[in-house]
Amino acid sequence: MKRVVLFFLGLSLALAQSPLQQAPERWRAKANPLAGDAQAAQAGAKLFARECAACHGDNGEGLGKAPALKRADVGQAPPGALFWVLENGALWQGMPSFAHLPEAQRWQIITYVQALSARKKPE
Repeated sequence: MKRVVLFFLGLSLALAQSPLQQAPERWRAKANPLAGDAQAAQAGAKLFARECAACHGDNGEGLGKAPALKRADVGQAPPGALFWVLENGALWQGMPSFAHLPEAQRWQIITYVQALSARKKPE
């Protein structure tokens, strides 16, 4: 009985935790090879529109269960943690894996998302 309770306690804690926080340290340490590349961000915007906007909104504002991506914690997250989330998804939270995309395209999406979340919202 204790094992069942501990299992469900651990599961509920994992579900409450952001997928970014679940990324292993070796992934978090990965650098974005396209960081600061304006062309990569433009390509990432097109990929985002095709692959991500249906859930996260056209401008990353979030829709339904999908969280907003235009947030400081996303913009400041280690690029490797974002890559890990795209690679593995967060199935318990409704996000599929995007491992089917070539690695360069995943980095382009990350470049766009980090640029998007770094922009200040109009007041």
